[in-house]
Amino acid sequence: MLSDQPPDVAVVGSGPNGLAAAVVMARAGLRVHIYEAATTIGGGARTMPIFDSGVVHDICSAVHPMAAASRFFREFGLAERGVELLQPDAAYAHPLDQGAGVAYRSLERTCERLGADGQRWQAFMAPLLEHSTAVVDLMLSDQRRLPADVLTPLLLASRVLQQTAPLASRMFTGPTAPALLAGVAAHAIGRLPSLPGGAVSALLGHLAHSTGWPVPRGGSGRIVAAMADDIAAHGGHISTSSPVEDLRQLARAKAVLLDISPAVFVRIARPVLPQRYLDRLLAFRYGPGACKVDFLVSSPIPWADPEVGKAGTVHLGGEHREVFAAETAVARGDRPDRPFVLVADPSVTDPGRAADDGKRPVWAYCHVPHGDPADAADAVQARIEQFAPGFSDTVLARRSMTAPELESYNANYVGGDIAAGAVDLRQALFRPTPRLNPYRTPLGGVYLCSASTPPGPGVHGMCGYFAARAALRREFGIRDLPSLAPR
Repeated sequence: MLSDQPPDVAVVGSGPNGLAAAVVMARAGLRVHIYEAATTIGGGARTMPIFDSGVVHDICSAVHPMAAASRFFREFGLAERGVELLQPDAAYAHPLDQGAGVAYRSLERTCERLGADGQRWQAFMAPLLEHSTAVVDLMLSDQRRLPADVLTPLLLASRVLQQTAPLASRMFTGPTAPALLAGVAAHAIGRLPSLPGGAVSALLGHLAHSTGWPVPRGGSGRIVAAMADDIAAHGGHISTSSPVEDLRQLARAKAVLLDISPAVFVRIARPVLPQRYLDRLLAFRYGPGACKVDFLVSSPIPWADPEVGKAGTVHLGGEHREVFAAETAVARGDRPDRPFVLVADPSVTDPGRAADDGKRPVWAYCHVPHGDPADAADAVQARIEQFAPGFSDTVLARRSMTAPELESYNANYVGGDIAAGAVDLRQALFRPTPRLNPYRTPLGGVYLCSASTPPGPGVHGMCGYFAARAALRREFGIRDLPSLAPR
């Protein structure tokens, strides 16, 4: 049931962006009420048991480079709130038929392992590391303001262009370094090589040697809990099992912030949306889906190369051309015979995730065509087995979520698209529609704050941060953002 007490601000959806928006609004002294359709908060950052009460699994996101780097979380201060972001020895690894690439926290150690290509990796990453905060803030901006300096966009542009043909073929001499970059570029979930893929690779790739790719102790839900605690401490309220089926239910709130996809927005607000804006929302394109597979295993993944076992994230896709081919096939609507697979064994970084009897979670997924109902669990397990012989013998239980099932779990994942919208060049700049203020809608006081707005997907809170800033200024006349620091 929705509360009879009208809030100043109604937030629909309790994913990281909805919670970030609520944190900002509540800290500004406004009455905030969050309405969450599910029985638990968190959206793409939930943690819960699946097979065994003593082992918790991250249902969507598990590894959080953006939580360690974004402006919102830098100001929010997760560490001061008791959220430990644990750093693996290596951020990510990419096994090949011969050897493996490993991106250690140490840039020097990474370069040593790359041998002849070590100096080239150093030359690619070192300038990004020198300007890391500026690079992060540019990539995680609202993309509507010029950066304070011209060096950062030029630096980023050069690194993006280096990864596109024909320059990419000249970057490195061996197969390992290109595979490392290709695996990170695949986080863009689309055709490769591409400009968005190159940007994602430059951003996440250099963070491996900077603020890292951490795993929260106890799971992603710890980040969500810290945000919810702050909202409650500043008078905010959260109602779970409270779906908003019609936007007019929230008419008494002075501002409404929607952590929902354009498709869900259309569903709950079609009767009141202007036709031109409605048409643009309906034209918003969603990208490939995902098939998520959770495993309960009896021991660490037996990687053929033991160094791979030191990584928090493992990319399984072969050499860079194979990664590009698989991701492009998926974007085209085809199922590759050997999909690109992402894997994490959280207990490598957070030993407390393993139960006393040795049982532990393994998190994995592959990209699939949009809305594909096929269960890719066998293909995912086979990919892991290819580089970790004997893995199947450790599997005690397995659960998969197909693309349609992911959408049923979270309505923002239309067709299983966990990025909440295709990440191509146009939609990287204009999410969800071309507007001077992408968060503000034509409806008075109504703002979008989901990953379907800039800067896009990831547990960074910046979509909610920017939407809250826009609403504070226009609806409440508050131009100075409140401090987000712990008190």
